[in-house]
Amino acid sequence: MRPGQPGDDPDVVDAYVERPLPSLNLGVTWITALVLGVCALIAWEMYWRDFGARPGYRNSDGQWTIQRRRIDHGDHDATVVIGSSRLLFDVQLDPWQQATGARPIQLALEGTSPMNVLEDLAKDQDFRGKLMVGVTPGLFFTGRGFRHGVVDYVHTETLSQRASEWLSMHWLEPNLAYYSDADFALFTVLKRQPWPPRDGVRERVAVRKLQESGADRASWMWDKVEHDPAYLAIVQSIWMQNFMPAATDPAKIEAHWQTIDAQIARAVAAVHILRDRGVPVLFVRAPSSGPYLDNERRDFPRERTWDVLLERSGARGIHFEDHAELQGLNTPEWSHLGRADAEKFTRALTAIIERDGLWRTTSP
Repeated sequence: MRPGQPGDDPDVVDAYVERPLPSLNLGVTWITALVLGVCALIAWEMYWRDFGARPGYRNSDGQWTIQRRRIDHGDHDATVVIGSSRLLFDVQLDPWQQATGARPIQLALEGTSPMNVLEDLAKDQDFRGKLMVGVTPGLFFTGRGFRHGVVDYVHTETLSQRASEWLSMHWLEPNLAYYSDADFALFTVLKRQPWPPRDGVRERVAVRKLQESGADRASWMWDKVEHDPAYLAIVQSIWMQNFMPAATDPAKIEAHWQTIDAQIARAVAAVHILRDRGVPVLFVRAPSSGPYLDNERRDFPRERTWDVLLERSGARGIHFEDHAELQGLNTPEWSHLGRADAEKFTRALTAIIERDGLWRTTSP
């Protein structure tokens, strides 16, 4: 209770001191809150399972870090896959292992240029295996991406973060469907509601759930993208936000080509370091189609991007347009292969590599 202070009105002080406090049964309160919380959790889980979600592993920074550390903890000679979401979805680890006898380390990052990872592996003296680098033109030749920080996370992850990742992977992710993807988080759902537009603000719709993943980052397209026409239309409309009219400003056009040249120079420098250490590098241009392919051909023409990259780096490359067995595959939303076709792509890819001896290092 608050004691009276000099200058206080005595009647007010007496009322304050003598006011009775209500008695609370905290046990009942806690039990009620717990029951309501569990009921809400069950309802949320049932809603997303009905939507098509299944328990699965999150594509988190911690999960990526676990795979990255395999190189430092013994897998020095492994085949490593880096790139953006195309090689994350399109290179299937089970068919690769069946074809080659070894399971690759999957380090591709969705929506992100592989340049930071490429440079990180070039600096890592422990890495002496083989490196496959995915080339998604709009990311590779611009350096864009939102997961560049994961490379630093390998070195800054705390013990508590490791423990949290372990608990998540062993207890939550295999059992809760809503927990499998940030797309199902409450605040994410609230953010994408059709709120009234704000003047002068261009609202972009965030990328929705596209993938499912295994414990070692083996990933594939979520079957809802392939088989639910309404959901597929949403995904395609989100991609359409990225397709801008052709640039006409000479300054912007010049800046565009300068950016491409700078990214190629970064890649060339890293490849030379890796090759000097005996690490073969193979660039792979995975399939795309429709408006996505049209925009890539317009803004990143092969003769000024892909061809220049291979010529300057001296590395080998596989472009889907050069191989009949890599064409005619299903890209439902124009940018990634459906799961069955990703398995076909992987088997064809390993066959081409073996047939043409593409893991041999070459000189520029």
